[in-house]
Amino acid sequence: MTRKITFGLLWLGFISYAFFFAPPEQPDTFELIKNLSTGNWQGINPLIICLFNIMGIWPFIYSAVVFCDGRVQKIPAWPFAIGTFALGAFALLPYLALREPSQKFIGEKNSFLKILDSRILGILLTLAATVLFTFSLQGNWSNFVEQWQNNRFIHVMSLDFIMLSLLFPTLLGDDMIRRGWQNNQLFWLFAMPLFGALIYLCVRPPIEIENKKGVENTIFN
Repeated sequence: MTRKITFGLLWLGFISYAFFFAPPEQPDTFELIKNLSTGNWQGINPLIICLFNIMGIWPFIYSAVVFCDGRVQKIPAWPFAIGTFALGAFALLPYLALREPSQKFIGEKNSFLKILDSRILGILLTLAATVLFTFSLQGNWSNFVEQWQNNRFIHVMSLDFIMLSLLFPTLLGDDMIRRGWQNNQLFWLFAMPLFGALIYLCVRPPIEIENKKGVENTIFN
């Protein structure tokens, strides 16, 4: 119960901060989002371009864990996983508040789950993140800090990145055990922001499938 309350309060606090305490919205925010989304990046700080696109990588990372985790949850995982693509941690935190600790997987993997469970997905995401990180080295940090202090979109997006980085370990432990992998030292490696999670997706073993009846006995008895 303490865990649920903590995630619930964190969600409410994050929403409250984003709407009432973050820097004001700028009139050109919609135009900035449109240009970032369409690849019209001329004149945009590479650090902002990198951050925006990294925020598109995080939802894939979480989907690779949440959809498997959701198999034994009382609530469906897919609305929260899909919502993360648009809302980031704002959509993820309610799932973390409502889910129960789960270290099993029920049934067979369909084609969609096989893709999410594939190491190839982790490799592709890692390559994309590496390219973005390399591109960001051309960025102007002074300009980024100034925009972070004055632009709500940049400010909240940055905090969202930090939040997603910090929340991943809350699902990591169960996913490792779900795959028969228990190693505390590796846990802290994989808990590192972004690239730790990406390394995990690249090297994690395939999920261990349990018989549904056996899982139900484990959970409810």
